[in-house]
Amino acid sequence: MANATVSFLGKANNAGDDNALFLKVFSSEVLAAFAKQNKMLPMTMTRSISSGKSAQFPVFGKAASAEYHTAGNEITGQVIQGNEKVITIDDLLISHSFISELDEAKAHFDYRSVYSKEMGEALASRVDKHLLQLVCLAARSSANTNGTGSGNQITDADANTNAASLITSIFEAAEDLDNDNVPETDRFCVVSPNTYYNIVQNDKILNRDFGGTNGVYSEGSVLKVAGMNIVKSNTAASAFADNSSVSTTGTNNTYNVNAANTVAVCFHKSAVGTVKLKDLKMESEYDIRRQGTLMVGKLAYGHGILRPESAVEIVTA
Repeated sequence: MANATVSFLGKANNAGDDNALFLKVFSSEVLAAFAKQNKMLPMTMTRSISSGKSAQFPVFGKAASAEYHTAGNEITGQVIQGNEKVITIDDLLISHSFISELDEAKAHFDYRSVYSKEMGEALASRVDKHLLQLVCLAARSSANTNGTGSGNQITDADANTNAASLITSIFEAAEDLDNDNVPETDRFCVVSPNTYYNIVQNDKILNRDFGGTNGVYSEGSVLKVAGMNIVKSNTAASAFADNSSVSTTGTNNTYNVNAANTVAVCFHKSAVGTVKLKDLKMESEYDIRRQGTLMVGKLAYGHGILRPESAVEIVTA
């Protein structure tokens, strides 16, 4: 009896490397899954560096004033307070998977999409969790420099169950940001799916008589409250928890926070910053000793608080 002739999914023209085609597709799928799942990175100040372990972000106060000039008087200038915030790169964040060559040959379904989705989402979820925790910490922080404000917390005892009460608190958060001279553009409010759908069911937010087309009840969507983009994040459920004692081996920045009472965070993109040393990249190599391919998705980011006055946390207690 003759052995079967195997058609390998990853071979180019059924010749050469068993994974030549497979790995290229796999890499793009991981990148796509990361981009789709990640919500927080576009809502932060991001800077890429080519080398080094940290980056400096300048932070300036709003201490400038205007005055009428008296003819003949010398104009000497005034002091505007400034400071810097250093954000350090964390250790390499990875997600990995090993695929047996035999399993690849026997597979009768598109397992690549499953593997790539899981790896991309794992990396995106960790990045989002750190950034959400940082916004909570920013809302509890003092000013970085003279002439700027500190973060703000709003206590709303039933914000997690009463959509109308939460919406009122979001308007209060917008007022806090206004009072601290935070720009009106690029403001966001991130909530968990449970909280998001509570908001969707509030008729004042969706009713066209209250400011145009702001969402669709039948589709379960809402765009803005108090001028803030409402963002639903699956990661919020794990970020808004007591993570104060969770192991953070490999991080060089502070992310731990007890956010068990947090319902929502409202912030401007200047609240936190991200430094990228190595952007998301896929590596793979066939291991002859193990008769399979090891695939690793990796990135080297670091995150830190820039402007506490740009963050407001809504808590139940």
